[in-house]
Amino acid sequence: MRRRDKVGRKAAKTQRHKTLTRRNVPKSARRRESSVTGLNEKVTLLAHERDELLQQQTATADVLKAISRSAFDLKTVLDALIQAAARLSEADHGTISRERDDAYQRIAAFGYPDEFKEYVRTVPVIPERGRAVGRALLEGKIVHIPDVLADPEYTFIEGQKLGDFRTALTVPMLRDGRTIGVLGLTRREVRPFTDKQIELVTTFADQAAIAIENARLLNELRESLEQQTAASQVLQVISSSPSELEAVFQTILENATRICEAKFGVMYRFDDAFHPAAMLNAPGPLAEFIRQRGPFLPPAGTPLDHLLQTKTLIHIADVSAAAVHHSAPSRLGGARSFVAVPLLKENKLIGAIIIYRQEVRPFSAKQIELVKNFASQAVIAIENTRLLSELRQSLEQQTATSEVLRVVISRSATDLQPVFETIAHNSANLCGATYGIVYRFDGEMIIPVAHHNLDQAAIDACHQMFPMRLNTGSFVGRTILAHDVLHIADVAAEPNDTYSETRQALGIRTYLAVPMLRDGNPIGAIALYRREVGLFSDRQIELVKAFADQAVIAIENARLLNDLNRLNQQLEQRVTDQVSEIERMSRLRRFLPPQVADLIVASGAEKQLESHRREITALFCDLRGFTGFSEKSDPEDVMALLREYHAAIGEIIIKYSGTLEHYAGDGVMVFFNDPIPVENPALQAVQTALEMRMAIEALTEKWRRLGHELGFGVGIAHGFATLGTIGFEGRFDYAAIGTVSNVASRLCDEAKPGQILISPRVLMAVEDAVNVEPVGDFALKGISRPVAAYNVLSAV
Repeated sequence: MRRRDKVGRKAAKTQRHKTLTRRNVPKSARRRESSVTGLNEKVTLLAHERDELLQQQTATADVLKAISRSAFDLKTVLDALIQAAARLSEADHGTISRERDDAYQRIAAFGYPDEFKEYVRTVPVIPERGRAVGRALLEGKIVHIPDVLADPEYTFIEGQKLGDFRTALTVPMLRDGRTIGVLGLTRREVRPFTDKQIELVTTFADQAAIAIENARLLNELRESLEQQTAASQVLQVISSSPSELEAVFQTILENATRICEAKFGVMYRFDDAFHPAAMLNAPGPLAEFIRQRGPFLPPAGTPLDHLLQTKTLIHIADVSAAAVHHSAPSRLGGARSFVAVPLLKENKLIGAIIIYRQEVRPFSAKQIELVKNFASQAVIAIENTRLLSELRQSLEQQTATSEVLRVVISRSATDLQPVFETIAHNSANLCGATYGIVYRFDGEMIIPVAHHNLDQAAIDACHQMFPMRLNTGSFVGRTILAHDVLHIADVAAEPNDTYSETRQALGIRTYLAVPMLRDGNPIGAIALYRREVGLFSDRQIELVKAFADQAVIAIENARLLNDLNRLNQQLEQRVTDQVSEIERMSRLRRFLPPQVADLIVASGAEKQLESHRREITALFCDLRGFTGFSEKSDPEDVMALLREYHAAIGEIIIKYSGTLEHYAGDGVMVFFNDPIPVENPALQAVQTALEMRMAIEALTEKWRRLGHELGFGVGIAHGFATLGTIGFEGRFDYAAIGTVSNVASRLCDEAKPGQILISPRVLMAVEDAVNVEPVGDFALKGISRPVAAYNVLSAV
């Protein structure tokens, strides 16, 4: 693009008594001078942007490091994050609120007085328009209040006084499009945040959301591991004290109460009445009452009676609201919220676990599910104790059962094969079977995964039969289809046996298969075979069922661990993607105008850089007398002056959404309405010029005291232009090409120091907003008629 027209330049400049030394220099010399000056200026600008971005990236890196080092200390991460956000955005205070237990809580604060912190503890964080944080929660978008006392909807006046702030900025933290918290910053004085600062704070809000999500996933992992550890403890107690249910019950109650954040708990056995089986942390009066009462039947209409009648879980959020405040746990133990879970064996009530809180705080669905799991473990413990008591004469059987439990506990999370092999071996040995096989079922195919005592002929027969599609022609298929035990006294007498020849070759006569069920769905089976006719006893069948339950627990443990590993991998990928996006943003901001870079980052594509036609307002400005100054002054003084000049006008250009095309020494070209459309680009350009003139007037007075006589001129034109990237591979600029640029450049040439010359089209768009005076008509190369110009005196 040709920046300025040279026709009539000499005469025009002579009329304004402006030094034309640079104009008299040969073209080649001027190009070299302009190129060097422009290159130095761009280097300076890029260095400034580099330092600024490096500071932001350093803060981001510190936060990411804190995330990695403080995986289980979310508060440390968020404290570091809010401090960095406040420091980099020049805020005095900051808070982070997050969603927790269906409410929002403040979990990090920076810079606020203690009086304010104490006050806000009593004020809930809710979606509302009267506060900046509440408004961000309500609208799910950024809320920027330049002066909270001037905002008609703002009602958080007491908090504003205690917190000593006037300007507020709140940014919602989003996960999957849902607001999970808010990052808020405030300033003591009325000083709005810039777009750049808001963009930076938005990045910190995204990092806070990642940290919270990371902590949530890690907490889930920790809870899962804690639950597995608790389950292991129960299983260890079961295996180490098979005939001492009191220790099992106490362990189950301790783990259920601790993990579910309850204050105390009671566990009952039930046959014809409820019998206290274990207590934990029960207040003295309640514990004494339970001991003295002994076995009992609950009064009609009470929660425990309802559990007895319906065999279903009871969850009371507030005993006073449920009209059971007169019950013993409430009167003697101060219970306010509780959950009671039945222990069921084949839909028969055999006991209950009840845990209590002394404040009104309902139990979460996850906690209730955990108590149900502990209840299932208690049922398993009771049943195992019954089986083990019947088999206590056989040390071999006890040793084998303990071995299975140890393998499930120690190996199931990482390697299922030892679990299956141990189950196959001990099932066959304990039940006196010739063969034992463990099968997995994936929904379509049945696959043997472990066996005991199969000779080569039996192994070859299995290879011929399996993998096998689910069908009723095989015994194991019938077991899986029926979801129930299949027990055949003599397979030789079984009609329609599809695999009778194979069974005869192996000498199989008696068959037992027990399905492995997860949530009522079959995932495999344990099959035992005898070469002689002889039914398995009920006790043996129950033992195989227990092994099947252990196999299901092992498979479920492995599945949960795999799920958690997958979640961790997804989280790592999200962090990597965030870092890549930050790096991409940094690269774009080094070489493109801020609006173009922001638009590309927001859209995720670079389509905006393609050539297109649009109506824009172009603004040219430069310093009068700069050529003479630069020739007489030291290079360091010239560069220092340019830095002051560019810094002064640069912030103004950004403020009014101008797109800075390029610097050329003291000359600067800016255009409006692209790539981001504005409502009145001509007015935006004129307001920019007026504020530039005011800023440069202060600088010229300073320069005058240093002996430098410099002025400032601006030219503004409005019209259509072609916009897009120009340059070559490795160095591109975003430029506007068209007559409108030449007109603005020509008007800038004609402007006297302090003048802002605008074209008639610009005047039509701003005549109600500014005071102007006509200057005259100017001839323009390539335009048949002269262009009238008007000098902007002031805003209306």
